[in-house]
Amino acid sequence: MPKTKKLSVVIPCYNEKDTIKKILEEISAVNLGGTKKEIVIVDDGSKDGTRDILTKLAKSDKSITLLFQDHNQGKGAALRRGILESTGDVVVIQDADLEYDPEEYKRLLYPIERGHADVVYGSRFIGGEPHRVIYYRNQVANKFLTFLSNLFTGLNLTDMETCYKMFKGDLVRRLAVDLKSNRFGFEPEITAKVARSKAAVYEIGISYYGRSKEEGKKIGFRDGLKAIWEIIRFNTISR
Repeated sequence: MPKTKKLSVVIPCYNEKDTIKKILEEISAVNLGGTKKEIVIVDDGSKDGTRDILTKLAKSDKSITLLFQDHNQGKGAALRRGILESTGDVVVIQDADLEYDPEEYKRLLYPIERGHADVVYGSRFIGGEPHRVIYYRNQVANKFLTFLSNLFTGLNLTDMETCYKMFKGDLVRRLAVDLKSNRFGFEPEITAKVARSKAAVYEIGISYYGRSKEEGKKIGFRDGLKAIWEIIRFNTISR
C-alpha cells in the first residue's frame, strides 16, 4: 500500500469536558509527514458542556468533522456513525480521554504502509512502552475476554479490548455497515467481523495511561459480564 493520504481519527465522546481539548491538541501535534488528518468526533449526548467546547473548536479547525447524537446511545453507536462518516484511506479509533497517546499512530501505521496489514491492534500487554500501574482485576478481566474471543475467532491477539484499532478505510466502513452493538460490545463484535473477513491482522505494543474511576473511567464490572455474552453472540448467533 502506498503512503497513507488521509488518516481518519474517529472519536466517540461523552461528557469529556476536562480532556477533549487536550486530546485534540495532542492529535494535531502528531507529525505524519504528508498524511492529512481528518478528525471525526461523535458527541454522544454530552451534558457537561463538552458540546459547547467542541462547537468552538470545530469553528477554528477545518480538520474536525463534528457529529451530534440527539441522545446518549452508547460508544458502539457513536463509533458506527463516525466510521461510516469517515473518508480516510486509513481509520483509527481514539478515545476522548487521555489514556492513549496519539504519537502511537506512526507505529500503528507502519505495517499497513509496508503492505503487510489490513488491521492493526495496539496492545497494552506487549512491548516495553510506559504503562500506568492500576486495577489488576481489570487487566485479568481484559486478558480473559481476549482469550475467550480468540477461542472463537482463531486469532491470537493479546488485547482485544484495546481502544487503538487501526483499519484500512474501505474495509472498516464495509464492516461497520451492519454493526449491532451500541455500547462496549463494539470491541468483540468488530473483532469477530475482522476475523471472518480474513483480513491480515497485526499487533503492536503501545503505551497506556489508564484512568481510575475517580478520574472518569466508565467501564464497570457489569460491562465485563456483558462482554462475555457478546463474544458468544457475535461469534455464533449474530453473524
